[in-house]
Amino acid sequence: MPGTNSNRPDAPSIDTQIGRLDPAVGRILDRALSGEDISVDEAVVLFETAGLEYSAMTLVADELRRRAVGDVVTYVVNRNINFTNVCIKRCGFCAFSRDFREEEGYLLPVNEVIRRAREAWDYGATEVCIQAGLPPQMEGNLYIKLCEAIKEELPDMHIHGFSPEEVLYGSVRSRCSIREYLEGLKAAGVGSLPGTSAEILDQELRDIISPGRIRVDQWVEVITTAHELGIPTTSTVMFGHRETNEHIARHIDLLRDIQKQTGGITEFVPLSFVHTEAPMFMKGLVSNVRSGPTGMDVVKVHAIARIMLNNWIPNVQASWVKEGSRMSQILLTAGVNDLGGTLINESISTAAGAQHGQLMRPAEFREMIRQAGRIPAERYTTYGTKRVFSDNDEELDPLDVIGDNVEELFGSYHRLVKLDTYRFEHPNRVGQGAATSAASSGVAADSDPC
Repeated sequence: MPGTNSNRPDAPSIDTQIGRLDPAVGRILDRALSGEDISVDEAVVLFETAGLEYSAMTLVADELRRRAVGDVVTYVVNRNINFTNVCIKRCGFCAFSRDFREEEGYLLPVNEVIRRAREAWDYGATEVCIQAGLPPQMEGNLYIKLCEAIKEELPDMHIHGFSPEEVLYGSVRSRCSIREYLEGLKAAGVGSLPGTSAEILDQELRDIISPGRIRVDQWVEVITTAHELGIPTTSTVMFGHRETNEHIARHIDLLRDIQKQTGGITEFVPLSFVHTEAPMFMKGLVSNVRSGPTGMDVVKVHAIARIMLNNWIPNVQASWVKEGSRMSQILLTAGVNDLGGTLINESISTAAGAQHGQLMRPAEFREMIRQAGRIPAERYTTYGTKRVFSDNDEELDPLDVIGDNVEELFGSYHRLVKLDTYRFEHPNRVGQGAATSAASSGVAADSDPC
């Protein structure tokens, strides 16, 4: 297949450069450029590249990106609403969650969730991303009630909500099947699901880093059932902890198989493990945990994801929250075509120790993209284009002109956990039992099965 020249007329083509590589790596990259899917074993070979072979791999990932989606780089204006940090699970990588006995547990009532969604809409957001902990004795229909309330107030707001772990928990608390619960969520207004709670889709490793977490087969059931019902999802991987290169390659291969079957995955988002406050690292709960990925690891995962998924999942996203704006910009040369969302209230990575802030202004996205020689565009959640920006388009969005008082305007996770206003109270520890808990959450105490 003909290669593509760089901007210099005398630059060698990709095909010429591949001819100089280690033959095993050259064959794999040539197959990828020919439009073939590479195998797990071949992906592992690419993970082990260095020097010229590594550079060629990123060049091929960038070329495949160009062929699949062109030079447009997208972002979405959205807001995270993590309505509670109280969780019955104690995952070793999670610094966001709090046990109900801890003083920093909070639970936002429905009216506060709606207020935050309305505020986001007023600042130009087209999406709210709703994920949270799993509070004890949660009313089974809480997620459904949240969606109904948001849609009643903001019928045009896209709800990107509830991880497979949350869907499973909601179905258990409601005493119904995963399919029935997803049907309820769809009827209530859910537009798409985050493909989080995936971490590494290897059960043996999951049992080490997050015992009791949703099983691989359950995660796959939630995702594929959502697709069958017409609910699209994203997909993710968490790397830089205990996993091997083969774990990552098999994880991506499983996602590719799901996409071949359903076609319901909109994007793939690699997520670097943030070790700073993670219990399994800080408290030594799990042995041999790395302190997150290296910079080379980050580039390799994004590039290899593009090479493995290019025929099936066209959008590969860089998480600016995990990687920062500089690394995210570099990843635009390694197969990435999307930079995620503005977020406004990023809490989960911030709690883990990520240092890249809770808001990315739309103008900052556009500047990053232009500096990389690409074309910025604002998208909707499921990758419909809202607007494409020209080089001389200097229009500012509402979020661009709020100044530096982000925490004063929108609050922050570190402030929220200190407030008594939304302090979580366990149903068994308050005078009125479950009725008090239901009142604080804004839902009825009695939850009917699906």
